[in-house]
Amino acid sequence: MVAEIAPERTRPMSSAMSVVDEIDLDAPEIPEGLSDEEYRAVLHRLSVASVERKFDAFADIDWDHPDFEVKHDDPRWVLPMADPLGRSEWYRSQPQDKQIAMGLWRQANVFRVGWQFENILIRGIMQHVFSLPIHSPEYRYLMHEATEECHHTQMFQEAVNRIGINVPGMPLWIRALSPTFSLFANRFPVVFFSGVLAGEEPIDHVQKAILRGREELHPMMGRIMEIHVAEEARHISFAHEYIKRMSPRLKKRQRFIVSLIYPVLMRILGDAILVPPKEFRREFDIPDSVIKELYWDAPESRKMLSDVFADVRALAEDAGLMNPVARRWWRFLKMDGRPARFRSEPPVQFAA
Repeated sequence: MVAEIAPERTRPMSSAMSVVDEIDLDAPEIPEGLSDEEYRAVLHRLSVASVERKFDAFADIDWDHPDFEVKHDDPRWVLPMADPLGRSEWYRSQPQDKQIAMGLWRQANVFRVGWQFENILIRGIMQHVFSLPIHSPEYRYLMHEATEECHHTQMFQEAVNRIGINVPGMPLWIRALSPTFSLFANRFPVVFFSGVLAGEEPIDHVQKAILRGREELHPMMGRIMEIHVAEEARHISFAHEYIKRMSPRLKKRQRFIVSLIYPVLMRILGDAILVPPKEFRREFDIPDSVIKELYWDAPESRKMLSDVFADVRALAEDAGLMNPVARRWWRFLKMDGRPARFRSEPPVQFAA
């Protein structure tokens, strides 16, 4: 059971802006992140790691190996226990052929969502680096990240092609608005990189849980996850350090507004990745009551939702993005809980 944060008495959200002046977000206890020297050193290490440990979507995955062939009667495509639907009684009670079909559809859609998110991220990075000053410490690292994300889009798309199911990916409204998201990269970079984490943290958490679960995976899916987890660790590290560095430099009112936007981004993009879309529910005739219970009313699912965002809650504390109103907002979105003690702390350590 996740350790709950004690409720605080706060004013209603309607009076949130009147509260901002009472919250001393410029207090000295808000860390200011790494010094210029330390920050440059971290970016240099991430850049060197991107050169020394990198993967190519086609050189490092043997797509044509017989073991990587996708067969639609392979029981290894049954959803893993790390997926709320996969461990549900309703899913486990279905015939195996239907479980396999649902697993193939679901994994293909997660790959498609990953492709769409990485595409948005690449566009945002290109927009951001275009406006960076000469000798900016971020430029080299972000170009490494964009290169890696290009390989990820190829990797995800190839997996969808080989599974052979036409899936939608993200909800339609996110796809429709996606061309505007890169504009935030210049004007509101803290919000943009918060959105980056909102897309990266949930899929990273789930993939690590699946790999730790020691369930038998299809070799193609296992190899994709190994590569993605290895490289996303750098991308997540950069976003954490960037937000910790830049958030304390925002004006008090700006930081307060970001503190409210931050968990909303986490929930929206988290749901886009974790919650099966309506097309999936119609395809397999899944009762609405099952989806509602699993996402996120069931105690186990609520715990998972809390665990997924443990790292970003810790970041909010470190970056001055957690205050009484924001804390209430996290609870309203069902994402509250104890922050992680260190990055990627396994959820089992949260047990009471």
